[in-house]
Amino acid sequence: MWNKKRGLALAVLLGSNLGVAYGADQKKPDLQRAEEIVSGRCFLCHGLEGESSSPLFPRLAGQHAAYMAKQLEDFKSGKRRSDTMKPQAAELSSDEMLALGAFFEAKKPQPHAPADRELAGVGRYIFQKGNAFTGVAACASCHGPKGYGTPQLPRLAGQNPEYITAQLQQFNKRERTNDNAVMHAIASKLTELEVKAVAEYIGSLE
Repeated sequence: MWNKKRGLALAVLLGSNLGVAYGADQKKPDLQRAEEIVSGRCFLCHGLEGESSSPLFPRLAGQHAAYMAKQLEDFKSGKRRSDTMKPQAAELSSDEMLALGAFFEAKKPQPHAPADRELAGVGRYIFQKGNAFTGVAACASCHGPKGYGTPQLPRLAGQNPEYITAQLQQFNKRERTNDNAVMHAIASKLTELEVKAVAEYIGSLE
């Protein structure tokens, strides 16, 4: 649920980058406007409840509002490259970006059982402990033991394995450079098995 305290925190996190005025004039995200945008176009890929229509698209339910707003800003500016998302974000205002983030953050993520439990078991080890032999840091060290992330770092829990796999590959190839450089270093050390295993485990987290 949205509240004043949370709004102030988001305003501080986003600051002038998104021009959030909530901290100054007590303006709350316009969730009605967000719903209009979602029902008009976002739902085609991400669903009305943030459950994506394809495993290639990210689940947005429960994702941090501040993180989502930043990604939309990066799509708009071209800092994060996407032929699909750039035109979708092009006409969004800063207020609409934050409102969309708040809208999807309020949605309850749905749990998904792993398709391959043994593979997910390997992923659990990498996620929680990393790989000391190759210098891979534990995912949990940044994203938390349950994959909930922070307003600055994405919630991973329950994300589509196919989407996670694609993002790790983009980090490895330096095709995604708008986020923490740490991810580029980590992704470059992951084997294909580790990528698939971590993605499978992440998708099973509630």
